[in-house]
Amino acid sequence: MKLFYPALLIVLILHSCFSQKSKNELIAIRQPGEFEQQAAIWLIWPSTDYKQGESIEKVLLSIIEAIGGEEKVIVTCKDSALLQKATATLLQRFGALKNITLLMLPSNDIWARDMGAIFVETNKKTMAVADFNFNSWGYTDTLAADTKTEEMYDENVAREYKLPVFSSAMISEGGSREVNGKGTMMTTESVETGRNPGMSKAAMEAEYKRLLGVKKVIWLKQGLVEDDHTFLGPIKTADGSKAYTVITTNGHTDEIARFINDSTILFAEIDTASGKDPIAMENHRRVEENFKILSKATDQDGKPFTIVRMPLAATLFSTLSPGDNVYEFIKTLDYKDGSNFPAGQPVKVIAALSYLNFIIANKVIIGQTCWRPGMPNEWKIEDEKAAQVLQTVFPGRKVIMIDALAVNLGGGGIHCITMQQPASPPN
Repeated sequence: MKLFYPALLIVLILHSCFSQKSKNELIAIRQPGEFEQQAAIWLIWPSTDYKQGESIEKVLLSIIEAIGGEEKVIVTCKDSALLQKATATLLQRFGALKNITLLMLPSNDIWARDMGAIFVETNKKTMAVADFNFNSWGYTDTLAADTKTEEMYDENVAREYKLPVFSSAMISEGGSREVNGKGTMMTTESVETGRNPGMSKAAMEAEYKRLLGVKKVIWLKQGLVEDDHTFLGPIKTADGSKAYTVITTNGHTDEIARFINDSTILFAEIDTASGKDPIAMENHRRVEENFKILSKATDQDGKPFTIVRMPLAATLFSTLSPGDNVYEFIKTLDYKDGSNFPAGQPVKVIAALSYLNFIIANKVIIGQTCWRPGMPNEWKIEDEKAAQVLQTVFPGRKVIMIDALAVNLGGGGIHCITMQQPASPPN
């Protein structure tokens, strides 16, 4: 018995030390939903266009105009020359930089959703940044110079605002994850397992929990055909020709499924009445497979979701030519189907366009149109239907639809080029 008390005392001391360490440890407890109150929206000023004559800068200006000074907008520029150009352009367009902050942060591209800062709340009622690894959507390895620049973007944001960082070697992009702010996350299996072939789902879920405070993960299977990896090879279209995707992600979640509150999901739906379009038919198969998963899914508390369907936009094709930014990249790829890229000749491409890829701001919802003058009138009607759906599910916000084809031709949409910064948690 003489040995029992000292031994017990040692155990109690060690337990006390570990408990104290646990109390002092900074932990990510949640990533707020995009639909919650925001402090700011982040954008990256473009240094080039994906297709000549299609202005990305014009799309950014439309987004900033739609926000209308009602919410802070933070615009980053990769160097001092671009910073000066962006400042002059914004002053000319808006007359004053009302609620607009410009920063110089290194970057090569505009996809703030994917390499931008993921802001999370901590157990200390502070904010931190969740930093996943990055491999340019599967087109490079993590050590490529341009990829490292993009991977460091979120860390540079954290450094600028003196925020702690939760880092992981796991590769994951913001556009592949949708959270409800209460602990449930949706993601796409084709993307996450493809980025991390050596990790099990359980290991990935442990990292989502550690970096984002996630309690439950819903695994969707695949994204849209027009989001398939470009290096898989061109895709057969309804007229029998083939078209290339445009440096796409292989199936980001925000093209098909979005949380509009903590219990409601806006989810894609596609009409296949004609039965002649192979892209539409395959999209229908994928979407309905995912719909079955969501229909059976529950949230972190075991409650089912309300699911509202949103029509998919028409499949929109364009042409890229030598000299276009995206053309010059996709001609260098090693195509896994054995095909050869017709270098020097224009190619048909599929725009990465989805009505689900909208922006949620504090007072407005910014959606995207498909129709342009000269296009089928039924596409204009579909644009109007999409706007009506957005207005129905966001009754307290104004819906503004913009043309963003210039961005779609780079492999994503307007949600992909923005990142929300949540309001700080209450003390």
